[in-house]
Amino acid sequence: MGQRVLRNRRTLYERDSELAAVDEALAELTGLRTDGAAAGDRPLGALLAFAGRAGIGKTTLLAEVRRRAAAGGCTVLSARGGDQEQRVAFHVARQLLQPRLAGAPEAELRASLGSWYDIVGPALGLCAPTEGAPPDQQGLRDGLDWVLTHLAVRQAPMVLVLDDAHWADPESLGWLAAFAPRAEQLPLLVVVAYRPDELPEHADAFRGLPGRAGGRPHGLEPLSADAVAGLVRESLGDHADDAFCHECWAVTAGNPFEAVELTAKVHDRGLDPTEAGAPLLRDLAAAVKGSGLIARLERLGPSAVRFAWACAVLGTEIHPALAAAVAGLGHEEAADAADALRGARVLTGAETLEFVHPLIATAVYRAIPPATRVALHGQAAWCVTDDGQGATAAARHLLETHPEGDTWVVRQLRAAAGETLRAGAPDTACAYLARALREPPPADQRAAVLHELGSASLLTEPATTVNHLRAALQEPIAEPALRHHIVYRLSQVLAHSDRLAEASETLAREIQVTGDARVRLRMLSEQFMWDAFRADEPDHPSRSRRLTRLADRLRGRDLTERYVIGLRTWDAIQRGEPADVALHHAERALAGGLGWAEADRGFEVPVLVALAFMYADRPDRTEELFAAGIADFEQQGWRSAHLSFAYTLLGYVRYRRGRLAEAEEHARSGLRLAERVGPGTPAHWYAVGILVQTLLARGRTDEAARLAEDHAFREPFPAAVVFPDAQTVYGELLLARGRPKDAAAELAAAGRRLEPRGIRNPSWCPWQLHLARAEAHDAPERALTTALAALTHARRFGAPSAIGQALRTAAEVSSGEARLAYLRESVAHLERSPAAYELACALVTLGTELHDPDLLRRGLHTAEHCAADGLAKTARTELATTKTATL
Repeated sequence: MGQRVLRNRRTLYERDSELAAVDEALAELTGLRTDGAAAGDRPLGALLAFAGRAGIGKTTLLAEVRRRAAAGGCTVLSARGGDQEQRVAFHVARQLLQPRLAGAPEAELRASLGSWYDIVGPALGLCAPTEGAPPDQQGLRDGLDWVLTHLAVRQAPMVLVLDDAHWADPESLGWLAAFAPRAEQLPLLVVVAYRPDELPEHADAFRGLPGRAGGRPHGLEPLSADAVAGLVRESLGDHADDAFCHECWAVTAGNPFEAVELTAKVHDRGLDPTEAGAPLLRDLAAAVKGSGLIARLERLGPSAVRFAWACAVLGTEIHPALAAAVAGLGHEEAADAADALRGARVLTGAETLEFVHPLIATAVYRAIPPATRVALHGQAAWCVTDDGQGATAAARHLLETHPEGDTWVVRQLRAAAGETLRAGAPDTACAYLARALREPPPADQRAAVLHELGSASLLTEPATTVNHLRAALQEPIAEPALRHHIVYRLSQVLAHSDRLAEASETLAREIQVTGDARVRLRMLSEQFMWDAFRADEPDHPSRSRRLTRLADRLRGRDLTERYVIGLRTWDAIQRGEPADVALHHAERALAGGLGWAEADRGFEVPVLVALAFMYADRPDRTEELFAAGIADFEQQGWRSAHLSFAYTLLGYVRYRRGRLAEAEEHARSGLRLAERVGPGTPAHWYAVGILVQTLLARGRTDEAARLAEDHAFREPFPAAVVFPDAQTVYGELLLARGRPKDAAAELAAAGRRLEPRGIRNPSWCPWQLHLARAEAHDAPERALTTALAALTHARRFGAPSAIGQALRTAAEVSSGEARLAYLRESVAHLERSPAAYELACALVTLGTELHDPDLLRRGLHTAEHCAADGLAKTARTELATTKTATL
């Protein structure tokens, strides 16, 4: 009949516009436009997306993209999402990156990845996860960004191709969706294909293309009748007549996959491609998909069916021996089945098998009887474990099995959850542990599983974590250490959820029943810490006395003792004890080491100790400790709330030193990180408060007001103590905006909240100083009393910056000789402090009072050095006025 043998690579019909877009992007990437002209000074990357329903030709199009990219000298990274692998964390990321990194000696890999080795290595399957806290998800994404960026630069030009993106695992897809818009900044072309109705929300970046690509993804349409005719004649011969070709188009609705499969069936049946054979096409087309495909499969015999089922359960990259084991077939029987399935165009490949098309894999999987499918997944779990692939490979199959109280299943799921969590995929770990609970575990293991589940959900669902951990405490717990860890974790998550009172009460209850003195001390130290952050603490003076007595008799022999001493340091700062006392305890706390990323410990106490040096006018030491702490965070891959706090508070240190431009930069970096964590969190309050305060110091009041409005920086203020105190900063903002009465009300409320707790150090919270300025408009005598009370507290603390700032405020609400005396003394103290901005304020104010150009010039120079633009403008005006008056 003159029919031709089917060719491996077919013509891509009616994809000219899509291929033109690919060619243009490749030309830009490789430095040559299609007209042969240079594309520019540097290669330009892009993001291209192709969307369409199943069988529309996405895979064929991407195969052509890979071919053209390779022919153009590009490095090609390729991956494909799989229906059965969606629950395998980082499955797609490993397909993309592992081949470029695996195989290198460990020393070479460590040198290549640097500090990212222990963070991204486990996610990419390059090394085993390390013990200790897992990286947060943002930190891991940053690491994957770094790896892909460096690969793109070193192996440029590079093309990354992701097929079936809708089936990619959430961890990989979320990372790539966030990374893809950056492709334009790199010699990297990212090409993705997906089914639009099945694309998850967290991959919406692929729906709208950024930058040069502009607009929407390319939507792939069904083929026209002419295109299907061309496809039919390419496969079956030019003698295929018009009526036959038109019927092929009609029965496939222009779906390329169905059209190709239909021509293959026509070829296999030896059907004459003429009008006479056209009536048979509808039945042949039905055999290509759905029930027709399954009927065709069943005709191959039970062994082939069983083997196909096993392959569908295993997913992609199927090893024949493993499929045979899952199917329960012998070697020869499995080989015959594989040959039959290849001949029927169900499977392809030899050493590694794949389904010819995802539609076929889906149809086969869904056709497996439910009970058989469950049994096959159970068999697959045993087989992959026996094959040495480990608990994580088995876990995705165990998720599909029915609970039977099998301890082996619980053990595998717990092991997989531990590996997955330490690799940076807490959501997947939670799924494994939730399934382990349903098995269920033995009664004596239930508390441990609940604890692990609570720990896994800590970063993503703190409220759920509380429920799991409280449930764990209700279970019988034979090991005291496990109970203690549950209590520590529960108190931490309650505190970080702004439920500080509950955190303290949880520890208080456990302290009463704990017999181990060292454990009791650890719990007491945690309780002291959360109480220190409670804005509603009922008896702060009593806690302070107990903390003082305890800390003074400890010698810092272990981390718990040093934490207690560190809390004593902070208590001294807040209460305004002499700075020397606070620094004495700070040095004691640091003497044995006080890392910021200690296992099962918070970072709060090390941060508080570091800040004590700042309040006591030793900011260099604070910055030294912050640099080490930030390095700890980055080494652990903690780049969300932890790093936000660090950068934000580092900005606060720069603010207090008068380095306002740097302070703003750090605060904005901290705010960007805090926004990843979410609004209303302590990290968010810290970042906004410090940035508002910095903008006010720079003279940008309107910008500070907009920032506060945009971020709801107003009542209700957080239940946790934050610094600078949010309500005080808000009062300062109202004062700067010319609303002294409203400011006085807020600042007085802050005082009523802090004063009963014994928090009287104006260096830590200058609410009295701002209140005095607000009261000066309507009650000058009361304003002076308020200012002098703050000055008394500042002199007791003894830091020159605190005394100088209080003296300047006292001068502002005084008059006559007293005003000048306060200002002169203020300048004298501030000159001995690192508070450059406060010194600039005092110099300009004193120079204005005395009409002294030398003082004004010094104030102007200091203000400019601080980037205090508003103050510098005031100084210039006063200096000009003074010069005019002396002429």
